[in-house]
Amino acid sequence: MNKTKDTTTESNILDAAKNIFQQKGMVGARMQEIADEAGINKALLHYYFRSKQLLFEAVFKKAFSMLAPQLNEVINSETSIFEKIKNFSHNYISFVIKHPYLPNFILQELNRNQDFVQNLVKEKNFPNISKFKKQVNDKVADGTIRNIKAEQLFINIMALNIFPFVGAPLLKGFINIGDKEYNQLIEERKTAVADFIINAIKIN
Repeated sequence: MNKTKDTTTESNILDAAKNIFQQKGMVGARMQEIADEAGINKALLHYYFRSKQLLFEAVFKKAFSMLAPQLNEVINSETSIFEKIKNFSHNYISFVIKHPYLPNFILQELNRNQDFVQNLVKEKNFPNISKFKKQVNDKVADGTIRNIKAEQLFINIMALNIFPFVGAPLLKGFINIGDKEYNQLIEERKTAVADFIINAIKIN
């Protein structure tokens, strides 16, 4: 009974923390706010997670553990390169819309805590692009797509999907639109990114 209660409490804390982090970000969030959101006292919150950083990492790992298998399945599926690009963009953008703190957190940790990132790479379901690389090389060789290194293609896919989330405040300023209009653009990018990349590499 205690084990079930402990697991439920921890899950409630993670859900509450996710809500607060999404609203206020890592810096703006307060442990007391998270405790209030979870319906527990601050002492109990600290019993489960000694610091806000550890709690943030736990929230991130929980979300990433749901995203990574999806992306890994797409990359290593038996579908065509073009279908993989479409599915990867759609799945990634759909997921990050629901977990908008993820890209900024990764960048923050890359600059501040490389051990955390290295440990993440070692996770069981961390995406492996070996099959993708071979498939790209084969399609270049048989003339289906233009001559592009698989690594460059993968970076292009990642960059075009990630930057609109990371650079949202700057991009809104450049194109002079508000949140509602920008969110609509993000929705459109579920297909726009894939169409752009496919048209750039496809040989007609």
